[in-house]
Amino acid sequence: MSEPGHKAASVYRVSKYPHGAFSWAENNASEAEAAKAFYTALFGWDTVEIRIGAGMTAIFQLHGADVCALRGMQPDQPARGLASHWNSFITVDDVDALLDMVPGHGGAVEHGPADVADRGRLLAIQDPAGARLKLWQPREHIGAGIVNTVGAMCWNELWTSDAAAAKEFYGALFGWEFAQETAIFSQILNRGRPNGGILQLDEGMLGLGSWQTGFSVACLDASLALAESLGGLTRIARHPAPGKGYFAWLEDPAGASFYLFQLDNPAAWID
Repeated sequence: MSEPGHKAASVYRVSKYPHGAFSWAENNASEAEAAKAFYTALFGWDTVEIRIGAGMTAIFQLHGADVCALRGMQPDQPARGLASHWNSFITVDDVDALLDMVPGHGGAVEHGPADVADRGRLLAIQDPAGARLKLWQPREHIGAGIVNTVGAMCWNELWTSDAAAAKEFYGALFGWEFAQETAIFSQILNRGRPNGGILQLDEGMLGLGSWQTGFSVACLDASLALAESLGGLTRIARHPAPGKGYFAWLEDPAGASFYLFQLDNPAAWID
């Protein structure tokens, strides 16, 4: 992480993910080269380019481990109303076994299941309110090799117009349970482990329904200043996250939204 003046933080490495755990994130960028420049400067990531299918994917790495990825958008995606965005991936034991469950509980299958070279098997879905999500059955690629570490993914949160339907849908697919429930927020538990959250949107935000990805930083104020100097836009400034620390919500120069978190006590990953 390229934030001078902060002592080195712990690195929480992962060797496997259980069924139902968030394990990977991928930025689908309208301007791939500009997006790569933004994120590598913001987080200090290294980049390894690999070919997957017909296109190139940038794998971002930190401490020698894969963190997340970035792909350029396909030419037809903007025409279909898709803008730059982050995709969240959830590890599952068997994507094919979930194929019929998705529409059976009110969701929709976008594409797949399909093999992604020798890396894994993918199923792209939408939940009952239309939020997109990727289900990942790993083979050679487990997902992120570090989490909850400065510069790595630390949070995934659903913004939805129908939290009740979302909880029923995801609970049926993954066996998730929910805790710390209020009128607008529920914490996701996967096999007892905190696994993100679900936020009920108010009427003024209904068009923003999607899965949001969050990354850990050492100093939130410094990272926000850096992001803005690189062309990012702060949408929600420094805000307390009870029991966690502080967060902000921002957009990269192409409009893809994401969280930054300054965590008080990052949770160590235990396989």
